[in-house]
Amino acid sequence: MAMDTSGKEKEALQLLAEADKKVRGSQGFFSGLFGGGSSRVEEACDIYARAANMFKMAKNWSAAGNAFCQAAQLHLQLQNKHDAAMSFVDAGNAFKKADPQEAINCLLRSIEIYTDMGRFTIAAKHHITIAEIYETELVDIEKAIAHYEQAADYYKGEESNSSANKCLLKVATYAAQLEQYQKAIEIYEQVGTSAMDSPLLKYSAKEYFFKAALCHFCIDMLNAKLAIQKYEEMFPAFSDSRECKLVKKLLDAHEEQNIDSYTESVKEYDSISRLDQWLTTMLLRIKKTIQGEEEDLR
Repeated sequence: MAMDTSGKEKEALQLLAEADKKVRGSQGFFSGLFGGGSSRVEEACDIYARAANMFKMAKNWSAAGNAFCQAAQLHLQLQNKHDAAMSFVDAGNAFKKADPQEAINCLLRSIEIYTDMGRFTIAAKHHITIAEIYETELVDIEKAIAHYEQAADYYKGEESNSSANKCLLKVATYAAQLEQYQKAIEIYEQVGTSAMDSPLLKYSAKEYFFKAALCHFCIDMLNAKLAIQKYEEMFPAFSDSRECKLVKKLLDAHEEQNIDSYTESVKEYDSISRLDQWLTTMLLRIKKTIQGEEEDLR
């Protein structure tokens, strides 16, 4: 049996009215004279939050977001920075379901407060949430990149390097898709170099050098050749990897302008390690630079 949401909505509206009344009362002449204004504002904060939660139960996400915002504004008035920031986050999470742009605005307000308080790890987490909204809801990859970069910066400042690297790898993935290869290469090389020195992450280093090499290849074949040599010197284990062998085969195919052997090498690799969307895109872009492919595409 479905829950009666209209009842919740009604209850929420009554709470809103009650909170509004408290706020108005706190600004009156007598409460100014005798104090007690701020305790009324505190009560109003709680009532707005309760109204917001009722709206959430009624699945009225915009109304919930607005009520949380009102609570946040009052917390600011009372100098309760931490509570204000948390209310803005609650508002952001509610708006996420109805109004992505408004969700971002609320999260930015919370980030402003957290950075002001020196809480950079929490600020970074909310930058990631904003990046994800840009990725999935608003599909603005440039902005997603900017927020992942900001999150990575804050994590680095707090010595949370693995969290920083997670964000940077997102940046690299998107930068390469947008053909900002140099940016992607720098990140893959940096993360790969730090991974190869760690016993736990060593295994993933080859993947990052592989991706860096493909980005080099998209710029220029000679670039890729020199990069592969460099990675093998830095990280001898890379030489034996299927990734390294694939890039070398592709370089040979490119040099011979042999589309068939290029395609064959990719197929063979894919039969053992499935190619994801990103790798498929990069390998296709490189394939298109082989002579004779242009005619086929016409």
